[in-house]
Amino acid sequence: MTINRKVLTLDEFTIQQVRHIPNATGELSTLLRDIGLAAKRVNVEVNKAGLVDILGDAGSVNVQGEDVKKLDIFANDQFTGVLQHGISCAGIASEELDDYIAFDDSVSRNSKYVCLFDPLDGSGNIDVNVSIGTIFGVYRRVTPKGDMACKEDFLQKGTQQVAAGYIVYGSSTMLVYATRRGVNGFTLDQSIGEFTMSHPDIQCPSIGKIYSVNHGNFFQYMEGVRNYINICQKKDKSNGGPYTQRYIGSMVADVHRNLIKGGIFMYPGTLDKPKGKLRLLYECNPFAFIIEVAGGKATDGKQRILDIQPTELHQRTPMFIGSKQMMEELEREMGKS
Repeated sequence: MTINRKVLTLDEFTIQQVRHIPNATGELSTLLRDIGLAAKRVNVEVNKAGLVDILGDAGSVNVQGEDVKKLDIFANDQFTGVLQHGISCAGIASEELDDYIAFDDSVSRNSKYVCLFDPLDGSGNIDVNVSIGTIFGVYRRVTPKGDMACKEDFLQKGTQQVAAGYIVYGSSTMLVYATRRGVNGFTLDQSIGEFTMSHPDIQCPSIGKIYSVNHGNFFQYMEGVRNYINICQKKDKSNGGPYTQRYIGSMVADVHRNLIKGGIFMYPGTLDKPKGKLRLLYECNPFAFIIEVAGGKATDGKQRILDIQPTELHQRTPMFIGSKQMMEELEREMGKS
């Protein structure tokens, strides 16, 4: 049998990257492989969710005041467990937990990194078989190795991320992660149970034809956002249009599509919720890091997402993210209002 060595698995790729970084310890590579393992476990349950008692609400509400799905709990437990039993993570913070967890064992206390994640983004779509996903960001801890991780390790600006990524569980399961060296995508090969390189060196097109926003809240948005949406609808071929509206309601799926094809995703604040709904640490920072490395932009409407100093674990923020030229067009309109 001939083996195609041109196709790298996630493990092979991360090990290969270590070879090109002087003084690298391999800890980050190990952590990313741990995340890949947890993703494979979640993928199995997502794929058979309709056949087992894992659909529907768990009967509880998370810290965000949202109904918790059974699969949310399963995904949170898998990512927490894998990272806790690994050798590369000092602690975790999750959208599903009230507070962070510092791992209290000698190996974890000497680990360099902490991981923040949304274990199952778009979980409201679980029961109707729409794409959902996991989002994560990795930071180098600021407290001394040997100590337990503290809250200050988790309340860092997005610029301090050393890696970020997401897994989308859709028609295929795909893991995309970014370091400052680039963005790469790996599709799960079910026949061998491995994530294999499928999208090397992903670049976000500078302009696209897709805008993603919840039109149902149109009259709740600020004037600049409404003006930009009107422009998207009125564009014709002479000025790059027409734009097409696509909104899945699962941030992972929407931003993934726009990263690959070009487009803009908007989750503005509203009159009722001026800070929006998305979580800065678990959703916005990781995606902002990925998109910026890929050549796009991400803001809260006033400043770069990655420059926001978080003050609480479950902080919310408006979010505008996508292709550079479309983001600049949006910023011009918002600057007028």
